[in-house]
Amino acid sequence: MTEMTTTIIVGLLIPLLGTMLGSAFVFFMKDEMSARLQKTLLGFASGVMVAASVWSLLIPAMEMKADSGRRVIKANKL
Repeated sequence: MTEMTTTIIVGLLIPLLGTMLGSAFVFFMKDEMSARLQKTLLGFASGVMVAASVWSLLIPAMEMKADSGRRVIKANKL
């Protein structure tokens, strides 16, 4: 295997294992967790997803749009 292939495989396995570990924890502990802890974990997960959406998707998309040099035509208000 080349170094690049190994890097790709490791880069894919780390998030996969983290996701599996987190979901297994919630699956096996859901009956033992208090409602407050469940709400806290859900809030944390929601915050992580919002942050991922903004920093990994929206900001790069806006930068790509700014670099494209095209002008945006805004619709006139009636």
